Amino acid sequence: MDNDREVVFATRGLTRLYRMGEVTIQALQGVDLALRRGELLVMLGASGSGKSTLLNILGGLDSPSEGEVHYRDAAGREHDLSRASQRELTRFRRHHVGFVFQFYNLISSLTARENVAIVTEISRNPMTPEAALALVGLEERLDHFPSQLSGGEQQRVAIARAVAKQPDVLLCDEPTGALDFRTGIRVLEVLERVNRETGTTLAIITHNEVIGEMADRVVRLRDGRVDEIHANAQRRPAHELRW
Repeated sequence: MDNDREVVFATRGLTRLYRMGEVTIQALQGVDLALRRGELLVMLGASGSGKSTLLNILGGLDSPSEGEVHYRDAAGREHDLSRASQRELTRFRRHHVGFVFQFYNLISSLTARENVAIVTEISRNPMTPEAALALVGLEERLDHFPSQLSGGEQQRVAIARAVAKQPDVLLCDEPTGALDFRTGIRVLEVLERVNRETGTTLAIITHNEVIGEMADRVVRLRDGRVDEIHANAQRRPAHELRW
């Protein structure tokens, strides 16, 4: 991993508290982290380690209780997400970030092409739905409905939908969590291709240790803190992973 790459995200002292009645849960405790442009980062951690909370704050879906998170867009403009209004966060999500979740969240009454078009119609400089679906290997399935697609194909439509607006950053929360091994590898190959061919900064959170082998860097979280950051000397291609 080239440490000279531009920093896209920088967090300092990032803390997130959730209050449930009289109980306070500290999901993040002083996280310092940098994500670099074009890298493939994997965040590992057990359930409750804080990885989803961290991803949600980076993506503007949540705000920190304390600390700072700064984002530098492709034009070099810096955004202070820790002090952004809800309107500013909505604009940030719309124009700069793509999301892929464990569950596909496709609209069942729309075809693959139409599910992707929902995003392209509100984006500033989108791919065509056809180009996005070709990128994930579904050019022959444009007019199929979700019920006519396998789980892996539905997740690939979800990836196409996320990348169609050509985001600077793609944030993936357990993207293979609902898939079997063979299908999961196919989805990881697609994410790998997106990172390689578009230069999109890619962060994947997972509890699966093996997925870390395909990353430039691995961030391990434990009890809301960064426990370890490890740079791989060489990324292992997704098709070589075994778990």
